[in-house]
Amino acid sequence: MTSGTLADDIRLKLGTLSPAERKVARVLLAAYPAAGFETVATIAERAAVSAPTVLRFVARLGYSGFPEFQAALRAELDQRNASPLSLYEETEDAPGDDSAAGLMARSSRLFTTAVAQTMAETPPHDLERAITLLSDRKRRITLVGGRFTHLLAQYLGLHLMQLRDDVHILPERDVERAAALARLGRRDVLVVLDYRRYESDKTALAQLAQERGGKVVVFTDTWLSPTSAHAEVVLPSQVTTPSPYDSLVPTLAVIETVVAGLITALGDEAHQHMRHTEDIARRTGLV
Repeated sequence: MTSGTLADDIRLKLGTLSPAERKVARVLLAAYPAAGFETVATIAERAAVSAPTVLRFVARLGYSGFPEFQAALRAELDQRNASPLSLYEETEDAPGDDSAAGLMARSSRLFTTAVAQTMAETPPHDLERAITLLSDRKRRITLVGGRFTHLLAQYLGLHLMQLRDDVHILPERDVERAAALARLGRRDVLVVLDYRRYESDKTALAQLAQERGGKVVVFTDTWLSPTSAHAEVVLPSQVTTPSPYDSLVPTLAVIETVVAGLITALGDEAHQHMRHTEDIARRTGLV
C-alpha cells in the first residue's frame, strides 16, 4: 500500500491493470470516494465488467476482500473530514519535546518529508498538463481558493500576471463573481485550491466550468477534494504539520514548480511580458 490515498494508489497502478480492471478504476476515480461504497454488483454494472473483475481489482490494491477495501476507505474519510479542532484534540496530549529546539527539529523532519513525498507522488504527466494549460496564451485563467488557500491562489495568480495576459482572481463580491462565472467557456481554465474541510461552492464552480467546456486544475490534499471529479488535472499535496492546521508548505512547493515550468514553456514571451510590466510599474510610480 502507498502512503497516499486509495485514489493515489489506483492512479499509480493504472498502467499495470488489465483493460477490464482499468474500467473499474475509472468508475471509482470518476466519483471518488462515493463510488467505493457501492456494492460489488453496482460497480461491476457501471464498469460493464463482471463481479469477479471488481474483486480482482481490489486484490491488486492489496486487500483481502471488498469489506477490507471499504473499511480502509472509511478510515480515509475520517481523516478527510478532520477539522483543526478535531486534530487539536487528537494531539494535545501527545508526548514530545516542547522546547524551541524540539519544535524546530520536529518541524524540519515533518516538512522535509512532506515536500519530498509530495514531489515523489506527483505524476509527471499531470504536472506537464497543468503547465500546458496555464501557458496556453489563448486561454483565460481564473483562480479561486478557500478560507486559507485563497492566499496561495493569489500567490500563483500574481506570478501568472507577470508572465502572461488574461489572468484573473475570482472576485469576492457577488455581482462581480456572478459576472465572471457567466463568462466561463471553452477557452477558460479554472484553477481551484480546495483542502479539507472542503467547501461546497468550489465543487459547484468546478462543475460549472467543466459543463461550459472549460478546463479545471485542482490543487488539493491527498484525500482529494470533491472538485477532483470535474478536473482535467489534480495536483494533491501532503499536509503533515506540527500544528493542528494542515500545512500548505508542500502545496507552495508544487506551485513554485509549476511557475518554473511556466517560465520555460513561455520562453522569451514571458521575459518580454515581465520587462513591459516592470516598465509600466516604473512609469506609474508603482516600484
